[in-house]
Amino acid sequence: MKTFNAFLVTTLLASTLLFSCKTDEKVETEKTPFDLATAKTEIEAANKVTMDAFAKGDSVGVANMYMDDAKLMFTGMPAVVGKAGIQSVFGGYIKSGVNKIELKTNEVWGTEDLLAEEGSVTIYVNEQIVGQEKFIVLWKKVGGQWKIMRDIANSDLAPQPAN
Repeated sequence: MKTFNAFLVTTLLASTLLFSCKTDEKVETEKTPFDLATAKTEIEAANKVTMDAFAKGDSVGVANMYMDDAKLMFTGMPAVVGKAGIQSVFGGYIKSGVNKIELKTNEVWGTEDLLAEEGSVTIYVNEQIVGQEKFIVLWKKVGGQWKIMRDIANSDLAPQPAN
């Protein structure tokens, strides 16, 4: 009987300790639902970073908005793949005098991992508009940040006839 009482006391003591332990931290088991409006705001903020980098003449900063294996597909040039090539393209624009771009997001669709953005860009040399284009950009979430995966744009202006 003594063994049984010792077993009972030990079991009760262990149960009391186990159930009386309390943690102040809550374990979050539910994932926050994806909100497209929030994602659009995040894309607009990323576009602001891009515009600021362009205004500073920072082609590296512009290229850093892209994934390492991103593809740039602009009018009048072959597709460019990778950050180094993308940096070179934007560096060329900056060297040619382009010193400001205005990006406007019209719509965003997608999921928490991949978004499509439709928008427009106005391109400036000093305060003179030298280009107006529309674009589709695919954004992918990489390391918690939205990065450009594909970027395709074409001009709103009619092609100029050759002389």
